[in-house]
Amino acid sequence: MDIINEALEFEQQKLRSLSTSDRIEISRKAKTLILGLNEIYKRKKDEQIMDIMKRLTVIKQRVEKRLKGKPLTA
Repeated sequence: MDIINEALEFEQQKLRSLSTSDRIEISRKAKTLILGLNEIYKRKKDEQIMDIMKRLTVIKQRVEKRLKGKPLTA
C-alpha cells in the first residue's frame, strides 16, 4: 500500500515552471509508479487502483507532450 500513497502524493505535485530535466524525472517517476500499481492491480482487480493509474497516465502524457515540443512546419 506504500506505492499507492506515493502515487497519491506524486499526483498532488505542482507542475509549473519545470526544467527539462525535471520533466524527464517526472515522466520516469510516473512510469515507475504506473508499472508498480499495475502489478498490484493484476492481483487485486481494485477499480480505485485503475483510476489512480489513469490519472497518473494523464499527467505523464501532459509532461511528455511538453518534452517533445511542437513539430516544425515546413
